Amino acid sequence: MGIFSYFKTKIKEKIVIVFDIGSSSVGGFVLSLGKNGIPKIIFTVREPITLEMTLNPEQFLILTIKSLDLVVDKIFKQGLGAPEKIFCTLASPWHVSETRTIKLEKNEPFIFNSKLADSLIQKEIALFEEEYLAKYANTEDRVLPIEFKNIKTMLNGYEVSEPLNQKIKELEITIFISISSEKVLNKIKESIGKHFYFKEIRFFSFLFAAFAVVRDVYSHTEDFLLIDIGGEVTDISMVKKNTLRESISFPLGVNFIIRGVASAMISSIEEAKSLISLLKDGHAGDAETKKIEEALDGLRIKWLNKFQESLANISNDISIPSTIYISIEKDLVDFFCYAIKTEQFNQFSFTESKFEIVFLSGEVFHGMATFEANVVRDPNCMIASICINRFLK
Repeated sequence: MGIFSYFKTKIKEKIVIVFDIGSSSVGGFVLSLGKNGIPKIIFTVREPITLEMTLNPEQFLILTIKSLDLVVDKIFKQGLGAPEKIFCTLASPWHVSETRTIKLEKNEPFIFNSKLADSLIQKEIALFEEEYLAKYANTEDRVLPIEFKNIKTMLNGYEVSEPLNQKIKELEITIFISISSEKVLNKIKESIGKHFYFKEIRFFSFLFAAFAVVRDVYSHTEDFLLIDIGGEVTDISMVKKNTLRESISFPLGVNFIIRGVASAMISSIEEAKSLISLLKDGHAGDAETKKIEEALDGLRIKWLNKFQESLANISNDISIPSTIYISIEKDLVDFFCYAIKTEQFNQFSFTESKFEIVFLSGEVFHGMATFEANVVRDPNCMIASICINRFLK
């Protein structure tokens, strides 16, 4: 049965569309949220973002939206019609996220109710926005909150699942907040709106989706690092006792490696990608192999230095979890895993033991989502789909 006949016969199911906007590609997924608790992925498409030798933020946004335009158009041409909901995941640098702790202590007992909670949380979100704007003082663009999650609430020193309307003296709320540029959000909405008009598009960060899904899949691991290496940015999140404690980013990702090889080999971006693939498959000539490996060694050290620096800032004198879950394009998994495992890195870190690295491939989430025949098993699609089905629908 072809894809068009599928949509004609299944249109009554709960259909949602998800757009996954990263820094190396843009994906689009059509999902059916089944009653059995397992999302069914009907259609996927992914378009690369044109990689240029020099990164210009304005041009980068233009190229990203061009890729989104292609994805939106391809989904529309499947003949689905209007979906029930539209979601959009944002990876770095399209959002900034932070875990923050709100504390309130009084000498006399007080009632913790929803009005007080909302007031404290809104103040914290406003403070986060102010801090962001102060850090990037040259920007004229407004920022808007796109995501808020209450991670943990403690009353009088004890974590509670139902904290409202209790009399207390001490309050501590741990929250996760994401903000994004109003300009970026409007550009995304305009692109999607060309074919799918929706008054509200629900945005959330890929960071939180990955954390929530990994935490559930690997429930036996309370402490871990979650690393997402995108095209332009590496995100590192530290989880302790199943709580997202800290996150930090640095602007070196997969594209840093490709640009570095292109510069060393005096080649174009596309030629550099081909050379890296040839090396990986063992098909590069001896002279080329030596030169590419020398370039990669230098790039690995530069990336590793930033990685070490980030972990030193995120650890705050506490031990760094030894288990790492890593999300990255498959072609460069070995490169970055080797960098993380090097003895040079381990001797400078406060790790609990030797690193154990798990690559978040599609196989990791087997059975947590189903696919129509011949649909690509996209790991980001699976993470977003599971998160939506469990936490956001």
